[in-house]
Amino acid sequence: MLDFRASVIAVSYIVSAVLFIFGLKRLSSPATARSGNRVAAVGMALALAATLLDAQIVSFWTIALGTLIGAVMGIYFARTVQMTAMPQMVALFNGMGGATAALVSVAEFIRLTRAGEAIGLGEGTSIVLGTAIGAISFTGSIVAFGKLQEILPGKPLQFPLQRLINALILIAVLSLGVVVVVADGTAQSLWGLFGAALILGAMFVLPIGGGDMPVVISILNSLTGLAAALTGFVLHNQMLVVAGVLVGASGTLLTLLMSTAMNRSVANVLFGAFGAAGNDAAAASTAVGRTVRQTTPEDTAIALAYARSVVIVPGYGLAVAEAQHTVRELATDLEKRGVSVKYAIHPVAGRMPGHMNVLLAEANVPYDQLLEMDQVNGEFPQTDVVLVVGANDVVNPAARDDPSSPIYGMPILDVDRARNIIVLKRSMGHGFAGIDNALFYHEKTRMLFGDARQSLTQVGQALKSA
Repeated sequence: MLDFRASVIAVSYIVSAVLFIFGLKRLSSPATARSGNRVAAVGMALALAATLLDAQIVSFWTIALGTLIGAVMGIYFARTVQMTAMPQMVALFNGMGGATAALVSVAEFIRLTRAGEAIGLGEGTSIVLGTAIGAISFTGSIVAFGKLQEILPGKPLQFPLQRLINALILIAVLSLGVVVVVADGTAQSLWGLFGAALILGAMFVLPIGGGDMPVVISILNSLTGLAAALTGFVLHNQMLVVAGVLVGASGTLLTLLMSTAMNRSVANVLFGAFGAAGNDAAAASTAVGRTVRQTTPEDTAIALAYARSVVIVPGYGLAVAEAQHTVRELATDLEKRGVSVKYAIHPVAGRMPGHMNVLLAEANVPYDQLLEMDQVNGEFPQTDVVLVVGANDVVNPAARDDPSSPIYGMPILDVDRARNIIVLKRSMGHGFAGIDNALFYHEKTRMLFGDARQSLTQVGQALKSA
C-alpha cells in the first residue's frame, strides 16, 4: 500500500512539473497568458492533492484550516484589489512566500534537533540558506510594497554609514549560519539568523528608488523561488524543489532582461541609488529657457480624428489615473473612423514586469495591438500621432542623444520620430530618473495637462463631435 501511494505521489509530481513548465511557457505571451495561468494552477492543485497522500502528515485538520484561511484571503484580494494595485499585491504575495519558506526551514530544524536526529552538512546548509533568503525576501517585499503604495517615500532612503551597517548585518547572518551548520548551533542561533536576515532585507530595499521596483520585485521573486527550492531539499519534497527552481530561474532571467531594457547592471539598480535627490538641481537647470507648447482636448481630438495611424504609449500615469478603460474606449472610437491604433509597450513601463500588459488586457485591448519596443520603433516615422499617456523616462530622447544624461544608452520608444506627439501628464514632474524630459520641449510635442482619465474622457467627447 505504501509503495503504491509513493508511486502515485511520484507520478503526480512529474505531471505537475510538466504542467508548470507548459504554464510558464504560455505566460510569455499576452495572448496565451490566461490559459498558461490555468494550466499552472491545475498543476499546483494536483501537486497539493498528491502531497496530502503522504503517510507522514500529522494533522489534516491543521492543513484544512490553513487552506481555508489562505483561500478566503486569496479570493478576497483577487476580487477587491484594483488592477492598478497589482504591483503591491504581487509584492505582498511574494513576501508571504519568502516568510513561509523561512519559517518552514526553522520549524524543520527545531523538529530534527528535538528528535535527536543528526543534521548533515548539506541539510544544515539548506536550512540556513532557506531561512536567510526567505527572511530577506519577506521584509524586502514588504518595503517594496510600502514604496509602491506610497506609505514609504519612493525616493532612495539613505543615511550615513548605511553600507557599512549593511555589511555588518550580512557578516552577522553569515557568522550565525556557520555556527548553525558547522558548530551544531541551537534553535536560538537560527532564530538570531532569522532576525538579522529580516533587518537585512529591509535595509537592502530602502536605498532603492520606487522607479526601480519592477527590477527589485523580480529579484525578490527569484529569491523566494530559491528559498522554496531549498526548503524542498530540507523536506525531501521534489515538487517543492522543482517549483522553486522554476520560479527562481524565471525571476533571474526576467531581472536580467529588465536591467538590459534599462541599460543598467543589476548592481547599479541595487546599489546605485538611482533617482536620488542629487539629480534635482541638474534636472531643474536643463529646463531653463525651454518652451512648452500646450494643447486642449478639442485640438487633440481633431488631430486624432484626421490621423491615419495612432500609437498609444501607456505609462505609470495611466495606471495611477486608472485610465485603461477610457483609453480603450477612445481607441475604439478612432477605429470606427478608420484610424489604425496600436499600443507601444516598453519593458519597464509601470511598476512591475508586464504592468502595462496586465492593465490593457483587463480593459480588453486586443493582444495583436500590443507591440513591444523592437516591433514598434521602426513604425514611428510613419505614425501620424503618438499619444503618450503618463510615460516619462521610457520616451526621453536624451537616452539616445545626450551622452551626459544619466539614462544615456537606455533603450527607449522613439516617439520623437513620429509626425506629431501629444503627451498627457498631470504636470512637468520627473520620472524615476529625476531628470527633465527633452521630449516635452520638442517642436512636434503638445502637452495636455491634467488627470489622464479626465483628459481622455474630454478628448473622447470632443472626438464624437469632431
